Amino acid sequence: MNCSIDYAEIGKRIKEFRTHKHLTQAALAELSQVEPSNISHIERAATKVSLPTLIKIANALEVSLDELVYQNLKKCEHVSNARINALLSDCTGEELSAILAVIETTKAVLRSKK
Repeated sequence: MNCSIDYAEIGKRIKEFRTHKHLTQAALAELSQVEPSNISHIERAATKVSLPTLIKIANALEVSLDELVYQNLKKCEHVSNARINALLSDCTGEELSAILAVIETTKAVLRSKK
């Protein structure tokens, strides 16, 4: 079984969660007990993050591992659905209708390119 890991995507997700929590790389490093330079390297995919380090970071960010690595997983619909629900949770009916139209159009375009 070929298992390719997208470390750039994992780094991007860590940075998204970190910035959403208004944490600096130094603050995340302190919370997770990981060297600040290592946080930078992980976010830029300049290094491959180990499982123990990833767990420390996930715990510091108060997120699950699958939220950090979900795009590397075959079965990840639950994470995507949770993210979509969180994004839509404060939308008005009008906003939801507009977003639905964008999703339908995007889906049609993506499928037409197959």
